[in-house]
Amino acid sequence: MSEKNKRIRSAVYVGAVESLFKCPICESTMHTVEFKSLICANHHTFDFTKQGSLNLLKQPVRSNYGKELFEYRRKLIVEDKFFAPLSEKITEVMEKQVMPENEELFLLDTGTGEGSHFNNICTDIQSSVNKSVIGIGIDISKEGIQTAAKHYSNKIWCVADLANMPFKDQQFDVILNILSPSNYSEFNRLLKANGLVIKVVPRNGYLQELREAFFDAPEKHLYSNAETVNRFNMNFQIQSSKQVRYTVNLDKASLASLVHMTPLAWSASKEKVRLFLEKESVNVTVDLDILIGRKTS
Repeated sequence: MSEKNKRIRSAVYVGAVESLFKCPICESTMHTVEFKSLICANHHTFDFTKQGSLNLLKQPVRSNYGKELFEYRRKLIVEDKFFAPLSEKITEVMEKQVMPENEELFLLDTGTGEGSHFNNICTDIQSSVNKSVIGIGIDISKEGIQTAAKHYSNKIWCVADLANMPFKDQQFDVILNILSPSNYSEFNRLLKANGLVIKVVPRNGYLQELREAFFDAPEKHLYSNAETVNRFNMNFQIQSSKQVRYTVNLDKASLASLVHMTPLAWSASKEKVRLFLEKESVNVTVDLDILIGRKTS
C-alpha cells in the first residue's frame, strides 16, 4: 500500500469514530478533514503521517525508546512468540468478562509500544466474539507509534500523553496496560460504565536470568510488585488476578532481540551484556500478574 493510501485509509478509519476524540489542547470536538488532518472546533490541527498515525501531543517529548528497540520488540513478539501465552490469557479474560451491549467493542491500549501485543489481542478477540473491534493504541514514543502504523493498518495509532489522553469521557469498554506506566484517574474517566481495566505487571521471576547475569548485587535479582498491585486495588473494583508463568528457550538471535528491547540492559555493564549475548541459548522466565478491575463509581 502506498504512503498516500495508508494516510487516506487511516483518515477514513478515524473519521468513522471521530466522536471519540477531543482536542488535547482545548478539549473541543474534532473532525477529519480532506483525508489529511484531524482538526478541532478551534482549528487546532493534527496531520496524519505517511504511515497513517496521529501525533496528538501538545508539545514534543523525548523518549529513551527508539525505532531499533521497537523492531527488536516486534521480532520477539511476532516471530519468536515470546509473549504468546500472555496474549492468550488476556483474550480468555476478555471473553469471560467483557459483555458490551452494542455490536462494537472499543479497546484502548495505553503504552502500546509498536503495537504487536495489541494487534495479537485484537485479532484473537475479533475471531472469538461476534462483534466489531475498534482498537486504538497510544504511546508517548513517536518511533513506537510509527512502527505500529507501518505494520498494522487496521488500528488507530496515536502519539499521546497518558496524563492527557485525547478522548472524551466514557468511550472504552476495555483499557489494556501491559508492562507500562498507568494513569488511573484517566483510565476511570475514559471507561464506560462497568468498563474493564486489564493491567499486566512483572512478578519476581520475570526475566530473572537476565537480572542474574547482568547484576552482582543480590537485591538486583529480586523484584516485588506489591506496591503496584496495591495501587491498582485502591483504584478499581477488583474482579480477579491471573498469574502467567512459563519459560521460553531463546537462541542467540532471539536473545539479542530480548536484550536490545529491555531496559534491564541499560544499567548493566557492557561486558556482562556481551558475555550474555555470546550464549548459544538460554531458558528465559516470563512471570507476570494480570490484574483485572472494573471502573469505580
